[in-house]
Amino acid sequence: MEDTATVSPTPVELVLYDFDGTCIRGNSPVLLVRYLLLRRKLNFFRALGIGLWAVAYKLRLPQNESWVRSQVFTAFVGQKASEVDDYLMSFYDEVIAERVRESAIASMEEHHAAGRVVVIVSATWEAIVRRAMDFLPIDHAVCTCMEIDDAQCYTRIVKGLPVEGAEKVSALRRYADDAFGKGTWMVSYAYGDHHSDVPMLEMAQHPVAVTPDSTLTREARRNEWQIAHWQD
Repeated sequence: MEDTATVSPTPVELVLYDFDGTCIRGNSPVLLVRYLLLRRKLNFFRALGIGLWAVAYKLRLPQNESWVRSQVFTAFVGQKASEVDDYLMSFYDEVIAERVRESAIASMEEHHAAGRVVVIVSATWEAIVRRAMDFLPIDHAVCTCMEIDDAQCYTRIVKGLPVEGAEKVSALRRYADDAFGKGTWMVSYAYGDHHSDVPMLEMAQHPVAVTPDSTLTREARRNEWQIAHWQD
C-alpha cells in the first residue's frame, strides 16, 4: 500500500533503503558489539545480555529497542559525542565498508540517474550511516540518535524512538516534510530485508524485499511485491 498523503503534481521521488541486511551484509549494531568486546570497551556479561536480546529479536519476540541501544552505549559513558562519532566512523571504515553490497550501490546509482532521491532509513546509529554517505550515493539519512547532555557527551538515552518498524514511517514523514515540504514528496521505491521493514515498504509505489527473511518473504508473496536476491 503506497503512502496516501496528498502530493504535488511533480513531487520529489524518494527511494528508501534499510541499511543493515539490505545495503550491507550483516547487522551493524551486532558487529559493533563484537568490535567493542574485542577492544574491552564492553563488559562480557553486558555483551551476553545483548546477544540474548538479538536471539529473541530473530525469534520475533517483543523487545525493547531502546534498552539494547542503551546497553551498547555504556561503552561510551563520559566521552564527548564528537569523539564517539569519530570512533563509530572508524568502526565503519574497519568493519562495515567491506560489507557494502555492490547491488545496493548499483541500485542507488540507477535511481539517481532517473532523478530520484536516495534516503537511508535505519535503526542503526547516525554516525555510522553518515560515514557511509562519504562513499555511497546516499542523499539523506534518517537514523537512530542518542541524547547529548550539557557536557556534550552522549547519554544512554535514545533521542525519541529507535528508527525501527512503524517508527521508520513516522520518522521519514517528519524528516521529508521538513526537508522537502508537506505534500511535495512521495515514496517511489523502498528496499528492506526484515519483517520489521513492512511498514516502510508499504509506503512505496514499488516495494522491494531484498534477500528477505521468511516472514517478509511470505508478506512479499502475499502482496505480490518484488523480491530481489542480493548475495554480494
